[in-house]
Amino acid sequence: MLAAGRGHHPRQNPRRLRLALEILKMKHPAARRGLQHASMTAPSITMSISSTPLPERSLAIAQARREWIEGEPPGARGTRIEPWLLRSWQRCLAAGHRPQQRLSFDPVTRQAIHRVAERNRALLAAARPVLARLSRAIADTRYFAILTDAEGIVIEVGPLPGGSDPADRHARDIARVGVDLSERAVGTTAIGAALAEHESVWLHRGEHFFDDTGIYSCAGAPLFGPQGECIGMLDLTGVQVAERPELRHLAAQSAHSIENAMVHNHPCALRLRLDWPGYGAGPGSEGLLCIDADGRVTASNTAARQMLHRLPGAQAAPHCSDLFALPPQMLFDAARRGDAVLEVPLWSGLRVQARPQLADRAPPPHAAAPERPRLRDVETALIRRAVDDARGNVAEAARALGISRATVYRKLGRGRRSNAA
Repeated sequence: MLAAGRGHHPRQNPRRLRLALEILKMKHPAARRGLQHASMTAPSITMSISSTPLPERSLAIAQARREWIEGEPPGARGTRIEPWLLRSWQRCLAAGHRPQQRLSFDPVTRQAIHRVAERNRALLAAARPVLARLSRAIADTRYFAILTDAEGIVIEVGPLPGGSDPADRHARDIARVGVDLSERAVGTTAIGAALAEHESVWLHRGEHFFDDTGIYSCAGAPLFGPQGECIGMLDLTGVQVAERPELRHLAAQSAHSIENAMVHNHPCALRLRLDWPGYGAGPGSEGLLCIDADGRVTASNTAARQMLHRLPGAQAAPHCSDLFALPPQMLFDAARRGDAVLEVPLWSGLRVQARPQLADRAPPPHAAAPERPRLRDVETALIRRAVDDARGNVAEAARALGISRATVYRKLGRGRRSNAA
């Protein structure tokens, strides 16, 4: 059973004193006009809790709980919370939960631990080296890492803070493989929020729904598999520790590293490392694609899905020719030649830098290699596609491609002459 966290509140609330002064000023017409003028020239005083400076943040969290969970009328200044946090609180209330409910974590059987490991073998293989590096980064903070599957079940845990005080016991309560830390089980946490919102989050103490989880501070980031589906999340949690919102960035960066490792481990014939021309992303932040011997994309990371909007996530695998305005064989040829960088046109008119690499022991393409197209033919095909997308409007196509109308006419005329020949 987790003990509820109870923060100490001072007798005099400085925010309430300032609010009372503002109400007194509003009774005087001159003061009211001055305040109205100030409201037109200054930012709104209603701000997100996460942007409130300490120590007022804990007071703002308490006020938000009274307004949004307990139903207290909102104060004159208003207390705005992050929309994703409010959605989580509302889901907890809709499920019939109340903050005062007690939480307990059931023992986990050895069979359950084995099932969890088997179901998540690929994720664990990719995550363990990242968790080892992550543990060094947070070693002196009394935070620890938790990896869950898409249902919020713990599948791996990093090193825990040593000791026998209550905080360490609370850490061991949740940091066990097989424990259910989903929103349905423990209310609002970084785990449930990251899985529900598919974005990184930060929660501090009272932002958790249940009183029993008000002792935790946690950052969380979702994990997306090679087909774009959410497969779990990475959580960094501390018990009765100082707030460290910068851990949200560390959690997100580590989650991307795990995703990239899964793509690297995915079997394929060709791997593409993508970035924008002149913007070398470098390992860890570049787009990654896995392509099979038939030219179909079988795996991708988040960066690649953001760069190539035609990637359909978990739907049917697209073909290279749907993404790139050149034949897939050119990518395989460049990989065989060992070219460092290949500039690849997209059908949108944009270009990306691709570093193609043949996968170890990858089978050769099934189909016979077609005659290698000339670069000018690829260029003409790209221009013709742009004109078709613009429904024949050459001026619009030229603007989309960033070239002149005269160039469009010249290139298309050259293409017609080549076809006639």
